[in-house]
Amino acid sequence: MEVKDLAVSFQTYFGEVEAVRGVSFYVDRGETVALVGESGCGKSVTANSIMQLLPVPPAFYKRGQIFFEGEDLLQKSEKEMQKIRGNKISMIFQDPMTSLNPTMKVGKQIVEGIIKHQKLSKDEAKKKAIEMLDLVAVPQPEKRVNQYPHEFSGGMRQRVMIALAMVSNPELLIADEPTTALDVTVQAQILDLMKQIQRKYGTSIILITHDLGVVADMSDRVIVMYGGMLMEEGTSYEIFKNPKHPYTRKLLDSVPRLDMDRSESLHSIAGTPPDLYKPPKGCPFFERCDEAMVICKDHMPEKEYHTDTHYSLCWLNHPMAKGATEGSGI
Repeated sequence: MEVKDLAVSFQTYFGEVEAVRGVSFYVDRGETVALVGESGCGKSVTANSIMQLLPVPPAFYKRGQIFFEGEDLLQKSEKEMQKIRGNKISMIFQDPMTSLNPTMKVGKQIVEGIIKHQKLSKDEAKKKAIEMLDLVAVPQPEKRVNQYPHEFSGGMRQRVMIALAMVSNPELLIADEPTTALDVTVQAQILDLMKQIQRKYGTSIILITHDLGVVADMSDRVIVMYGGMLMEEGTSYEIFKNPKHPYTRKLLDSVPRLDMDRSESLHSIAGTPPDLYKPPKGCPFFERCDEAMVICKDHMPEKEYHTDTHYSLCWLNHPMAKGATEGSGI
């Protein structure tokens, strides 16, 4: 899949909110790409744009293309997208408590998707639903298939969500904070389960999360978003070992480490994210950046490649920035 120059806004009573502003990235077959950044940076809007789940209006696509198997998803009708959603592209939503229908047995919710996309009989679909629950390690799947969501724990509900997403063996899985509100033990089980499914089916994964520990464990490449834009992209090793954007460095510094001294306090990022009603002309991180220069305020930097797979958008990495000090223009 490839996203090209995607810009998505929301029309509100107060004006236009520019939630995503010119995002471009790709996902290779069998690869895990992580989207990271603070709340409100545009991660979930990007994911929902791929699935075409945003209500139009108030959402509208200003520009861009989303290519999947060579076809632009933004040009497809709702009827065409229904054949793709849950079949070739699936999504694990961040809150299993509200994503499952509380009035329907979990088996029936899985069976619906199987019948819609695979044209199996009800008995065959129910058998496959039991197999999927067994695959995601739900105990006693023959019994559980006839139970309601409230009879499952949080971790078990998330397993059901994974079963729902994987039942049609999709080529692309979008996991929007799949381990939110789960304890550490259950989180590890869910991540291990996702890895096993990926190895078995060769599924590509877009992982959206705030948890950089999960990113380090799961992802091949990392994309850092801020203010509706991409700030940095690289392999997991490059991002964690040699971050080039000040925002990426501050994100990593705010994560507790096992090798930290007890007297060392956790770092935080001062300030608040930019108002996307009136997004800044230049770098969206300007107001919160300790290393900001005059040029950062009014001019957005272009991509600076550090390796073939690693780039950032920061004036500090511009060839002419060497020796520049805070408050000086390039």
